[in-house]
Amino acid sequence: MTWNEWEQLKNQAAQKQSARMQIDQFPADGGGSTPQGDLTVDHKDLAAIGDPAFKLWEDLGRYGRDASPSSRTAASDLTTQGFRLGEAVSHVQQRWEEQLTSLLDACGHISNHMDYTKKAHQSDEFYISGQISSISTLDKGFSEGTGH
Repeated sequence: MTWNEWEQLKNQAAQKQSARMQIDQFPADGGGSTPQGDLTVDHKDLAAIGDPAFKLWEDLGRYGRDASPSSRTAASDLTTQGFRLGEAVSHVQQRWEEQLTSLLDACGHISNHMDYTKKAHQSDEFYISGQISSISTLDKGFSEGTGH
């Protein structure tokens, strides 16, 4: 591509105001519909996942261990009385605790990840917006270099 072709393309692009590149935000004139870009993440979308995960984490933490003391007591009493069922109840109780802890960790991770994703996305949008807006500075530099 020659420099003249580049200048011609720039002029054509400048004349087509409606075809300008637009960052995922409202148009400068404030009109039109809400644009949908590649990096769209809505807080409602993340909350639809993160909030139930947090609620499940709270409820599991509050109610998931309700049976633990009585199960341990029953297992101990049965074992003391010579019933093999005591060992089985103890085994089930231990597995329940392991699985409950695993599920609590997963729910906490999901909830925290949704919060992190929203913050990271906002940071990425700010960075990308800054990088794209610097293109006009680069374009201005090309124009100054040719005396136009």
